[in-house]
Amino acid sequence: MSDSEKIKKFDNSVIQWIDKRLPIFSLLKKEYVRFQVPRNFNYLWNFGAILLVLLVIMIVTGIFLAMNYTPHTALAFDSVERMTRDVNYGWLMRAVHMNGASFFFIAAYIHIFRCIYYGSYKNPREIVWILGVFLLMMLMVTSFTGYCLPWSQLSGWGTTVITSLFSAVPLVGDSLVTWLWGGFSVDNPTLNRFFVLHFLLPFILCAFVLLHIWAIHTTGSNNPTGVEPKSGKDTVPFHPRYTAKDSFGLLLFLIVFAAVTFFAPFALTEPEHFRPFDPLQTPEHIVPEWYFLPFYAILRAFTMDICIPFTQIVLLSAKLQGVLALLGSVVVLLFLPWLDTSPVRSARYRPVYKWCLFLWVVSVVVLGYSGAQSAEGLPMLFGQIGTFFYFFHFLAVMPLLGKFEKTLLIPDSISEAVDKKMGMKN
Repeated sequence: MSDSEKIKKFDNSVIQWIDKRLPIFSLLKKEYVRFQVPRNFNYLWNFGAILLVLLVIMIVTGIFLAMNYTPHTALAFDSVERMTRDVNYGWLMRAVHMNGASFFFIAAYIHIFRCIYYGSYKNPREIVWILGVFLLMMLMVTSFTGYCLPWSQLSGWGTTVITSLFSAVPLVGDSLVTWLWGGFSVDNPTLNRFFVLHFLLPFILCAFVLLHIWAIHTTGSNNPTGVEPKSGKDTVPFHPRYTAKDSFGLLLFLIVFAAVTFFAPFALTEPEHFRPFDPLQTPEHIVPEWYFLPFYAILRAFTMDICIPFTQIVLLSAKLQGVLALLGSVVVLLFLPWLDTSPVRSARYRPVYKWCLFLWVVSVVVLGYSGAQSAEGLPMLFGQIGTFFYFFHFLAVMPLLGKFEKTLLIPDSISEAVDKKMGMKN
């Protein structure tokens, strides 16, 4: 019997009947049971599965919330409060969805850090990485449009501030803002546009997730050593080893998620989210959700226009510099496979790069702190320093360090690294 025939054989007659006509179970068995993966994955590899489960949770709770939401500026805030107080289990759906956004970004940022640390963006996985960056972009847009829907003080003014940034685009900026608003101010057409986008984008996100998984299963997964599997001893079937490991990691993550949802549901939310939007009263200090704070600090880091010397002709306004830097902070990630010139994937074997990467993480944390503070004094200076090092790491450190860094000895195979590690433990 051929291997393909073995894959298609199931003990359950109903499953076998379905699979003979629509071989979905054979596909799942091939891709998630027999699929060979490196044997040395650590728990950082759990976050792909965690993100997939969170996406399903967000879509399910989002559909429930959409059934009770009214996308109208006069009714949106009250409809959100009503579903929280009066609709059966509406409080739970809102708390899960609201905190789910924060935990989605926690998992996404850890997943991205793991990819950067272990060099998962390098040949032959460039397409996997690029699709992942597009997923991050869509996640940001989806989150921002959802953040606007409660039509609270934070929502309304956040929408006004962020959409107004497009006015910095030369020639077409004002037209872009008018198109986004659906008029000449943030009003009902704006809310309707964002509601439709927020509802549709998760399903587009699902399509990109499928492409992302397809690309991973085509090239195979990276691993902590960065060494490609060379023999059968280097790999194991995905099931049952990693289904069990993923399930354990997912359970721990969901316990923390549930603890926050039930015992501190508003801990990650600003108080201004609980006051209806008043276009005539600007809040004293507007800040986005915590997961956007580093990017917000980058946006605010530019305070001086760039002019032609000895003239008053502005080449780049401070506002446009901030917008370009904000977009560039994400777009630069697309080019990591080519910016990193080192032949070694994993930071385990790159001692200098490991410290540089640590400083980059510190710069992101500093940017987050700066973004949460007023745009003045030391926090502003910290934001500018953090912005400089954020780009300096990608555009200077990675290209140059890869050419001059002396790396550690890399194991010949995954099994050699695992056996050596087990020997050290014994």
